[in-house]
Amino acid sequence: MVNLHEKLSILAKAAKYDVSCSSSGSTRKNTPNGIGNAVESGICHSFTSDGRCISLLKILLTNDCIFDCAYCVNRCSNDIPRASFTPDEVAELTINFYKRNYIEGLFLSSAVHKNPSYTMELLIKTAELLRYTYNFNGYIHLKAIPGAAPELIKKAGILTDRMSVNIELPSQSSLKLLAPQKHKDTILKPMSQITEEIKASAYERRYYKNAPSFVPAGQSTQLIVGATPDSDLKILRLSQGLYNKFNLKRVYYSAYVPVVVSPKLPALLKPPLLREHRLYQADWLLRFYGFNAEELLDEKNPNFDENFDPKTQWALNHLENFPVEINRAPREMLLRVPGIGVRSLSRILAARVMGSLCYEDLKKLGVVLKRAKYFITCNGSYSGDVNFDALLIRQRLAPLEKKALPSPPSFEQLSFLSLSPGLYLPGDAKSSVTGEL
Repeated sequence: MVNLHEKLSILAKAAKYDVSCSSSGSTRKNTPNGIGNAVESGICHSFTSDGRCISLLKILLTNDCIFDCAYCVNRCSNDIPRASFTPDEVAELTINFYKRNYIEGLFLSSAVHKNPSYTMELLIKTAELLRYTYNFNGYIHLKAIPGAAPELIKKAGILTDRMSVNIELPSQSSLKLLAPQKHKDTILKPMSQITEEIKASAYERRYYKNAPSFVPAGQSTQLIVGATPDSDLKILRLSQGLYNKFNLKRVYYSAYVPVVVSPKLPALLKPPLLREHRLYQADWLLRFYGFNAEELLDEKNPNFDENFDPKTQWALNHLENFPVEINRAPREMLLRVPGIGVRSLSRILAARVMGSLCYEDLKKLGVVLKRAKYFITCNGSYSGDVNFDALLIRQRLAPLEKKALPSPPSFEQLSFLSLSPGLYLPGDAKSSVTGEL
């Protein structure tokens, strides 16, 4: 008989490979005699824009799965310790942890136990206990189980702040190879339903003040990077399509951790963390900088250069658009200059109304001049320390040779803020959460 402490140990470890646990966007408030809330003062991001880390209880309801996905540590053919929480146990854990100020909310996923609808019913019962029995008004993120009945997805959406449906693999051929029991249409169907229910809820709340909210913090998904031969271009095209079609809040990228041995999987010595990082940077460019996937990559160059962030790589490949005059260039073009982010651009546009800007002004406004100076002029003056030539600029911006680091003894849950010089360049940790490129 597995006790509660052992269950928590097993199911918390089993949940660590799911990175799609952001908690932004909800405005669920407390009610009289209730506890907790999901407004900004209580729940923000797992990693906030200023780098603060906010805690969620992140567990699986069960790791006893009927599927045999080759990449998953919880697959049914894997010989690992199995455990399952009851809905009452999860609810009690969440409330006890919250009262002790350990957490601000719950991220609850699950392996598919018995069948999708049965698993979804258990997740819903957990959320109902928290909302109605314990009057918990804090943040709850539930996984929508592909294949579950539509009425269960709708019921879960009213109880939770965010839902996510993990696509995991970026192509149907990859699913067929590594997860033959899963199908693309089964995954996309609940994603589409959640999108439509969110729209319907927003429309109803415009006219009826007490209409229930449906997934007020939106939905997200996760893609595994490196478990299949799919290129960065294919992954980015899929992400772009998901944002456009389903209005997702986030697509999360998870570097494949080689915890499973299979002839169907690549023989990796370590997770492709730098590749994951480049995809996150490209994701920012899709969402906030006006780029599209076909601009950043093409069939001849389907993967990102590990030496340069995607924005710098694009600029080096399109020098015909540069240099741009900082005092006259339109907003759309300035946003494409490496070293100028969304916030520094806003400052530039506000400041140049008052007068002409020089390089010293740009530094004060937050522009990263060590990159930007090769792509801009100030009052007609070019400040790059080499001639305006693609090869020379590329050599100047190329990263210094990285120091070799000893291999870690074991894999830990991945962090956006890793400062390991063997993986990221200085400043990359900040750009992971601010999106400034």
